[in-house]
Amino acid sequence: MKNRTKALMYAAIIGLIIVAIFLGFLTSLTNPVSWILILVLIFIPMLYNKTKVNQSLIKWKDEYSVGIEAIDNDHKKLLNLLNQVNTAYDYAMSESYEKEALTDLVNYTKYHFEREEKLMAENDYPELETHKLQHKNMIEQVDQFVERYNKEGHECLHIISDFLTQWLINHINGTDKAYSKHLHDRGVS
Repeated sequence: MKNRTKALMYAAIIGLIIVAIFLGFLTSLTNPVSWILILVLIFIPMLYNKTKVNQSLIKWKDEYSVGIEAIDNDHKKLLNLLNQVNTAYDYAMSESYEKEALTDLVNYTKYHFEREEKLMAENDYPELETHKLQHKNMIEQVDQFVERYNKEGHECLHIISDFLTQWLINHINGTDKAYSKHLHDRGVS
């Protein structure tokens, strides 16, 4: 069940309980049902928070670290931006919020790639051209997804997010970790 639907169901239940409390107090202020419903009303937000699990949120794991603070911080920021896209989808935010979240993610990804490539170039990383080609191909795919989003809207946002999440995690754990040893050997940390 989508988070938005679940939130609407909780809101409807709360509304019904409030009406029942009001009707109960119309009969008598000592009506025990009304007081029990007030207790239920107090515990509903706690129940909602306990059952609200946003499975699409991506959490940073130490295993994602490449051991270079600036790059790790970029990767953490990218995960946060991906989480904003996931939140926009999960809660069916406004189109402007979705577009802003997607634009921020794409722009920061391009910035990160440039920064990473510059660091590799400054340290004579032998696989730089191969790495740059991966970045270029990924940006081309992202641009295609953005075009698709502009045509189809909200419903394709999760496809974009799923692709970017898988690509980023695989890229960090694969080719990014491959260059980290070379950069560490050059004194980059």
